[in-house]
Amino acid sequence: MGKLIIFSAPSGAGKSTIINYLLSQNLNLNFSISATSREPRGEEKHGIEYYFHSPEEFRQKISNDEFLEYEEVYKDKFYGTLKSEVDRIFKAGGNVIFDVDVVGGCNIKKYYGDKALSIFVEPPSIDELRNRLVKRGTDSPEVIESRIAKAEFEMTFAPQFDIVIRNENLEDAKAKVLKLVKDFLEK
Repeated sequence: MGKLIIFSAPSGAGKSTIINYLLSQNLNLNFSISATSREPRGEEKHGIEYYFHSPEEFRQKISNDEFLEYEEVYKDKFYGTLKSEVDRIFKAGGNVIFDVDVVGGCNIKKYYGDKALSIFVEPPSIDELRNRLVKRGTDSPEVIESRIAKAEFEMTFAPQFDIVIRNENLEDAKAKVLKLVKDFLEK
């Protein structure tokens, strides 16, 4: 059986950049595709960006215990990780890498125990996080403030993760994470 690498972080902490870096490092990591009940956006395709299901189908999968973790983010807008996605990657001989929220990360870690390494990426400070979100230029001031409030809540979960990486310098953070992940996969 393969191993699992779980990443959680507040928006703007650098998690996606670090995950993409790891995926390029020839570590036999496969990105776990999440399921959602939202409609596809733009060119998104079922089984590529997400597994798209109707809210009814999603609820049926919940009642069939098909999820490792899931959340109803807004009414009828579910996101979750299917057990079958992890099985698919393991059957192909790969290791799984997750990009999930803090609650999902804790639930996956609980389910797999020592087979999983959970990593929380934190910004150097809330002020720096705000600066990063402003520099992105993709969100209104109101959205940025709601992301900051959510980040403060998410950061309270950091102690529940195996490792906390403070992303003050992206190159340093990538190097630290690469070493941690390599060591874990070689155990």
